[in-house]
Amino acid sequence: MISTKNVTFSYQKDQLFYMPDLYCTAGNTILITGNSGKGKTTYLHLLAGLLKPITGCIEVGETDIVALSEKKTDAFRGKNIGIVFQKSSFISSLTVLENLEMTSWLVGRKKQTPKAKELLQKLDILEQSDKLPSQLSIGQLQRVSIARALMNEPKVLLADEPTSSLDDKNANAVIELLTNLSKEYKAALVIVTHDSRIKEKFHNQITMI
Repeated sequence: MISTKNVTFSYQKDQLFYMPDLYCTAGNTILITGNSGKGKTTYLHLLAGLLKPITGCIEVGETDIVALSEKKTDAFRGKNIGIVFQKSSFISSLTVLENLEMTSWLVGRKKQTPKAKELLQKLDILEQSDKLPSQLSIGQLQRVSIARALMNEPKVLLADEPTSSLDDKNANAVIELLTNLSKEYKAALVIVTHDSRIKEKFHNQITMI
């Protein structure tokens, strides 16, 4: 699960973001919505431990990541938090399968080839395993991003505008995959979006104003 309380953040002294309290249990989904410039992506980066708040606590399981050092936060994130970024970023010289294998290796584990293939199969892109990222469509890259985020079986899955560059068919497919896989892997799923197409799919929402 993931929860926050009294989180504030500032890029500069005259602009302070007050983040709404959040609580999401394993296997459930919460949607963070709002117009551009309201701090949605900033909030997601705080939840991921990529930014440090000025005040407040952010608990993943029983760990307050705000209290961790930068080095310990990085290690904790690698093992407990999966992130699907708005724009996919992969090692261009490695195949899809090798990129997924690298995810486990970076947190000190052996290459999880069977796990990587299992996720690619579930995401219906196993046949793309030996291709380079540059050879995939935008929709396929988004599915690989989901696979990478789930490789280390995280407690929390964060998705930043996962449907913004997708057509209706692929947008619906990606949201269904995210929600189904988060339930299967018992991960709390937090989706940041301004995409009106998916707002009606979730009852648990926070609107940033």
